[in-house]
Amino acid sequence: MSFERPWLAQYPHNVPAEIDVDEYRSVVAVLQAAIDNFRDRPAFANFGKALTYGDIDRLSAQFAGYLLGELGLKKGDRVAIMMPNCLQYPIATFGILRAGLTVVNTNPMYTARELRHQLRDSGASVILVVDNFAHTVQEVIADTAVRQVVTTGLGDMLGFPKGPLINFVLKYVKKMVPEYSLPGAIRFRDALALGERHPLPQIDIDPEDVAFLQYTGGTTGVAKGAMLTHRNMVANMQQAAAWVGTNVKPGEETIITALPLYHIFALTANGLVFMKFGGLNHLITNPRDMKGFVKELKKTRFTAITGVNTLFNGLLNTPGFDQVDFSALHLTLGGGMAVQRSVADRWKQVTGCTLVEAYGLTETAPAACINPMDLKEYNGSIGLPIPSTDACIKDEAGKILPVGEIGELCIRGPQVMKGYWNRPAETAEVIDADGWLHTGDMARMDEKGFVYIVDRKKDMILVSGFNVYPNEVEDVIAMMPGVLEVAAVGVPDDKSGEAVKVVIVKKDPSLTAEQVKAHARQHLTGYKHPKYVEFRASLPKTNVGKILRRELRDPPAAG
Repeated sequence: MSFERPWLAQYPHNVPAEIDVDEYRSVVAVLQAAIDNFRDRPAFANFGKALTYGDIDRLSAQFAGYLLGELGLKKGDRVAIMMPNCLQYPIATFGILRAGLTVVNTNPMYTARELRHQLRDSGASVILVVDNFAHTVQEVIADTAVRQVVTTGLGDMLGFPKGPLINFVLKYVKKMVPEYSLPGAIRFRDALALGERHPLPQIDIDPEDVAFLQYTGGTTGVAKGAMLTHRNMVANMQQAAAWVGTNVKPGEETIITALPLYHIFALTANGLVFMKFGGLNHLITNPRDMKGFVKELKKTRFTAITGVNTLFNGLLNTPGFDQVDFSALHLTLGGGMAVQRSVADRWKQVTGCTLVEAYGLTETAPAACINPMDLKEYNGSIGLPIPSTDACIKDEAGKILPVGEIGELCIRGPQVMKGYWNRPAETAEVIDADGWLHTGDMARMDEKGFVYIVDRKKDMILVSGFNVYPNEVEDVIAMMPGVLEVAAVGVPDDKSGEAVKVVIVKKDPSLTAEQVKAHARQHLTGYKHPKYVEFRASLPKTNVGKILRRELRDPPAAG
């Protein structure tokens, strides 16, 4: 059958229908081109310190030298990174990739239970961790294949006197660095010094080599590693660059990178797309400190910013944000979760720049649909399929549905992952024989090709752009002796889009909501914590005993 692509007629005039996936063989080739073209331009800045593309070239080569020359890692070995946005992140990431190795991005807020699973599942042999989170590594390292830990302080690459000062304040004033003991660990700067002795060998990186293992929850509740190849990452960078590049000036862009680079959205949209353009990524280490964030924005003449709805909403509600200089801002991209109309309207009003909504998944590296950049105002759609991307709406039987009908959104294109790491059965569940990735999102497409998300097929909960899988929350709460049965669902939340609610049938009548929340804090990252705890005499179930989550989603009663 012929496949219709009605969205192509809606493309802005200088956006191509197809991109050249083969222009770069790997992410490393993209970096090399940026180094050749923009060597003296700033590439990454943090706390007032900037590293040029030339600096990134030199330092990442040193880290690669350390991994290959000192540790003897072999092509395809996995190296985990556990850090927020700081200058060490790009140095390490590009060092790992230049060495022909695979980056395992790890959320620094992980609890020991979550980190243990990811390190064991990925088989990472090295982990680079910021001091603030090293105590978590200490707790799990014996149960993993990790044989070398590299530690670093947040201020380590900021130079004197700022770097040591920041490290001192974090440890002794703010008490944000818990004590830890990791015998045999090496400091990041020492690793770079050792790596300098080993010139980087010529490593042939194949487009199908896995560049990143990006962990994402699954309907089964355990996080799975999406294998994103160099080709996947290059393709998505090319797609997004073709889409946003119409009014981008190479060598003159500054993008605010507040979402963590370990999250696929910032990694591709900020880290790679703006690297191709020779842009400067202005790294925000702690965007939760909104006052500090706004202060940083006031000092920076920025041209682009990406974020999730909660981030934009938080900025709009922070005193002083309306006094920031937005005269150079021409690109605001929102993704990771639904952008709310009220937030988009206020953003346009305050900044003069349209908040353009995009849609993607970890499994699509991540962009699949983006609204046209010349969009005049919010339209409630997640946009059009981007270049070289097909999208369709399928019914339960896998048949493509006509315009306007609701079904599961399916995506096909060069950015679709190779599969889940060591999980062929689960890969086959989401990628069908024709190469369509089943997103689990229920959607409809209009006659022009604009896609609208209607609901979620899966039970996944989306909190501020982060996936929360009910099974994982339920498994943790069920560990409590006072719990007989538990179900977790997402409920609407003004601040985070959705919040986690748990409904519990007690085994111990004295069990309290506070005890449940305290237990969750011990075992789950912050965004997975239940905001609401409700107790019921029984849970609604189907005749085969499956919990009817839909019936539990009603808003909690007042109080």
